[in-house]
Amino acid sequence: MSSRGRGELRRIDTLSWLRAFGLLALLASPVLVSGCGVPKMSNPFGSSSQETSASLLNDDKLPEKGATDMAAADTAAPADGRALNCPQVVAWPNERLRTIYQPGHDGDTMFVIHRGELTKLSRECQFYGGRVVVKYGFAGRVLLGPKGSPGTVTMPVKIRAAGANKQTLATDKMSIRATIPQGSPVGYFSMMREITFPIQMGTRPEDYKIFVAFAK
Repeated sequence: MSSRGRGELRRIDTLSWLRAFGLLALLASPVLVSGCGVPKMSNPFGSSSQETSASLLNDDKLPEKGATDMAAADTAAPADGRALNCPQVVAWPNERLRTIYQPGHDGDTMFVIHRGELTKLSRECQFYGGRVVVKYGFAGRVLLGPKGSPGTVTMPVKIRAAGANKQTLATDKMSIRATIPQGSPVGYFSMMREITFPIQMGTRPEDYKIFVAFAK
């Protein structure tokens, strides 16, 4: 082979090597970028936007699980709890979370004592003449904050049943108790209750709502 031919081959080999190296560099660059962008575990109390991120799982029937299993079950996408011939059970985003701070430090995430979260709603309905009896259940958890300590936490909950015109038909209130054990950042709670109210003629049971909220 002539010296000119060998020179051409060397140039071709060099170009092929450069193209291969460039392709590898392109493939490797996203890996390097994504590696630099790996987020750290965030503080669950670090953003007010998380006050609206808790999800609820609504069931048409009350669960047969135990209290702890019901509260600790996986949550699903937010649901409005609609079911044929049964009032809805609702917990609005700004009412299903309640954060307790040390006095004088409201809004400061470094001074959170604990936060309650409603994560699951269930109900069953029975009708007697023009009235409905709703057996409802709710469950959730209490998260320990930077200024909290293990032990039993008590938080008030309020219930309000309203018709299609938003008029209050019945109310209830109670307190939930969750025990946060040593070495754990969370405790669970659940509650089952009944509430009854009249169904007005010309309306549908599913037009009525039962609101569950942490009381302030």
